[in-house]
Parts: sequence; C-alpha cells; structure tokens
Amino acid sequence: MSQIDIRTAKPDDSTLILKFVRELAAFEKAAHEVRATESEIAEALFGENPSAHALICRIDDQPVGFALYFFNYSTWLGKRGLYLEDLYISPAYRKMGTGKALLKFLARIAVSNNCGRFEWSVLDWNKPAIDFYESIGATPQDEWICYRLSGKALENFANP
Repeated sequence: MSQIDIRTAKPDDSTLILKFVRELAAFEKAAHEVRATESEIAEALFGENPSAHALICRIDDQPVGFALYFFNYSTWLGKRGLYLEDLYISPAYRKMGTGKALLKFLARIAVSNNCGRFEWSVLDWNKPAIDFYESIGATPQDEWICYRLSGKALENFANP
C-alpha cells in the first residue's frame, strides 16, 4: 500500500501548484481561462499578506495533487469558515484515498481554527465528485446561487 503524505505548501512549490491549477482547468474544460502566473501564485500564497493557503499531497514522495483554501467569515455563525477553492488529484492517483485524505486534513484545519463551516463548490456535471462528496456527508446548498462579477463587467461596475 502506498503512503499518502500531506504537507503545507512552501514557496518553491509555486511551479507545481500552477501545474496542478492548469491540469484542473483542463479537466474542467477551461484551460484557456487560466491567467495566473507562477509569481502571482507565490505572492498570493507566500507573500507578506497571504490571501490563501495550499497543501501538497504526495504518494511515495511523488506530488500527486493539491488543495488551495482560504478563511472567510459567517456573520450568522459569528465564526470563521474554511473555503476550499481548488482540490485536484492527478488522474492516475484517484480512487486511492488521496482526495478523502486531503478533505480530512482540511477538516482538521477547520476544526482547529474554530471554523463553523467547511465549504466548496463543484461543477454540476462532475458526477464522480458529487457522489464522493455526498458519500462523506457533505450536502449541496441548492437554495444559494453563486454570482460573479469579473473582467470587464467588474471594471465597468466599479467605475463611477
């Protein structure tokens, strides 16, 4: 049986993280949308004021995936929340317990930081992921619809 190891990402993991981000985007049929650079990843995760955190998942010392998360805040709960932005495991290493190990690691981070929630989003067509998430007790939040302002729409709205 292979050994799954999860560790906090380090600055020299920025190239690897961007590689995984690109693989995830390709899987989600959106490779053309990745604009992030290695230096932007490094600044966001390891700069003076990090906006997110990352974990690296390895099997037998081989990097096989990552998770990127940040803390938010729930006014209703009066507590922090942990939001999982990305979770990706290379296809050859799926169904080996890697995704579950990463989620458990993140759940422990949430609990140790007194978070009231651990949340993430999944594409509606990603049936294997949805089935997996429901198998661990996660429930979809059907009553909420996610909205986004980005690109030109964000710039136009921000201008007076």
